[in-house]
Amino acid sequence: MKFVGAHVSAAGGVENAPINAHEIGAKAFALFTKNQRQWISAPLTDQSIKRFKENCLKHGYKPEHILPHDSYLINLGHPEEDALKKSRDAFIDELRRCEQLGLDRLNFHPGSSLGKVSDEQCLKTIAESVNIALRQTRGVIAVIENTSGQGSNLGYMFEHLAAIIDGVEDKSRVGVCIDTCHAFTAGYDIKTANGYQKTWEDFDRIVGFKYLKGMHLNDSKKELGSRVDRHDSIGEGFIGIEAFERIMNDNRFDGIPLILETTDPVIWAKEIKMLYAMQK
Repeated sequence: MKFVGAHVSAAGGVENAPINAHEIGAKAFALFTKNQRQWISAPLTDQSIKRFKENCLKHGYKPEHILPHDSYLINLGHPEEDALKKSRDAFIDELRRCEQLGLDRLNFHPGSSLGKVSDEQCLKTIAESVNIALRQTRGVIAVIENTSGQGSNLGYMFEHLAAIIDGVEDKSRVGVCIDTCHAFTAGYDIKTANGYQKTWEDFDRIVGFKYLKGMHLNDSKKELGSRVDRHDSIGEGFIGIEAFERIMNDNRFDGIPLILETTDPVIWAKEIKMLYAMQK
C-alpha cells in the first residue's frame, strides 16, 4: 500500500501538521519540528506534544508514515571543529524532538566538505556525527537524503550513502530517503524505462532496499545530470509523468512515506489524487 503525502506546515505548533495533512487527503506527511532556518528554537511544550499525538491518532497517521526533516543549517560533515559541534548539537536536539513526539525517523541532508577536506574524510565525519547523535538518543532512525550534488554537497551518489551507512555502528537506526529530483539531477535516469530499472537495481546493489525509509516525490526544473536542485510539480518538469506512474505501481515503495515537496502547495491535494489514480 502506498502512503502519499506532502511536507506540510507546522505553523502555530507541530500539532497542526497532521490536521494540515488530513485536509489535503494525505496518507503520510513531513514536517519541521522547529524553525528550519534557526539554530535554536523554544522547546516543544507538553501541550503541543500531547495534541500532536492526539491529532495523529485521530487522522490515522502512524510514526512510520511521518518523515520529519531537520534544519537546513546543519552540516554533519563540516570541516571546522566549532561549526561541526554546533551542527552535531542541533542534530541531537532534532532527534530528541522526534523522540518526544513519538516519531521513529528523522530525514537529514548528509553534509558538505565546503571544499576544505576530501569527500572520503567528509563522509567519515558524517558517519561519526550520526554515531555520536545515536548514542545520545533512542529509537529514532537517522534517514540520509540523497542530494543533487550542488557545490560541495555529498550524498549525490549511492556510493556516498553506502559509505555513511557503513560507518554507522547501529545499522538498525540508519536509513535513506531518495528524492526523485535530486536523483535525476545527480545523473540517475529515472525518466526512461531502462534507466528506471537500472537506477533501482544499482540502488539495491549499492545501498539496499532494506534501508529505504522514505521518498520525496518531486519533478525537476533542471535536466538530467545538471547537479542543480530545483523541484517542479509532478509531470511538469524534465522527469515527466511516467516515472511517477512506475513508482506508484512498484511494490518496493509500499509502506513508506512518499512525500511531495513540489513547488505549489495549493495543488498538493490535486497531486496526491493524481498519484493515487495512477495505480493499476
